[in-house]
Amino acid sequence: MATFLTRAAGSTWVRLLITIGILAYLASNIDMGEAARAVISIRPGYLAGVLALVAIDRMVMILRWILLLRASGVAIEASRAASIFLVSSFVGSFLPSGIGGDAARAYGLSRANATGSEALASVVVDRLLGIVSLALMGGVGLLAWRPGGSFSWKAVALAAAVLFASAALFWTDVILRRLLPARWRAHEPLSSVQRAGDAVGRYRQRGAVLVTVLFWSVVVQVLRIGQAYLLGLGLGITVPFSAYLLFMPLGLLMLLLPISVSGFGLPQGVFVWMLRPLGVPDVQSVALSTLIILTGLAGNLPGLLLWLRRDQPSARGGV
Repeated sequence: MATFLTRAAGSTWVRLLITIGILAYLASNIDMGEAARAVISIRPGYLAGVLALVAIDRMVMILRWILLLRASGVAIEASRAASIFLVSSFVGSFLPSGIGGDAARAYGLSRANATGSEALASVVVDRLLGIVSLALMGGVGLLAWRPGGSFSWKAVALAAAVLFASAALFWTDVILRRLLPARWRAHEPLSSVQRAGDAVGRYRQRGAVLVTVLFWSVVVQVLRIGQAYLLGLGLGITVPFSAYLLFMPLGLLMLLLPISVSGFGLPQGVFVWMLRPLGVPDVQSVALSTLIILTGLAGNLPGLLLWLRRDQPSARGGV
């Protein structure tokens, strides 16, 4: 874990420069002060509703991870798994977006009672199914929101490519054995990669669990799209819900890319680009994306409380 944190810290300046660069570009074209005023002036009732949905989506995310753990035979109490998930989510707020929290979660589980490969596999499969659900919701958005009756085959191709790439990773073990000689895979780090690939590959035999977890992953995406819709209403944005089905999956995917600081920078730029054709003022687009990030960070605060409450013995076994 120390090595991972060191490397993450080493890349922080790169992510910081990217974040500052994007925000500086936006600030040169948008009144960021007005955007900040829009953020703090959101109607409280809508904000309260969003925070409630954030709490629900965290519970669903914990549920789907526990289902994956139980399917792989990892013996862990639900409360312990929930604690690892929440603490790692909080820690991930300060690490590269997307992969930081995942790495912390895999590490915490391996420290609890699971082998490193099984711990990593549960997190990888959880993330893969989350990405698949985003692609599926994007497809739904293409059908639900077609301004002027147009249909973007490029968007369909992109969604199909995401689905194919995510599904292909379930055959990582097979791909590695076919592409790499056995003598290479017998040595580190490839031997560890092969073991992790084998652990992910074993989920191919657990189809019922994968379908169940995929269902809950779609539920999570619907909850997050609902959060964005409510935030938009609270800001006075009148874009219909069907439009959110189209642009939010891409926006959420941008939040997963490990090239920003706590999700700031790139998502704001992408939201401005996506919402401008819908007639949404840039100031409101920045405010909306900022509120999506801030409410997501608020959902990680229970992890902070759990981390602060840990006593020394449990801290040695935690994340």
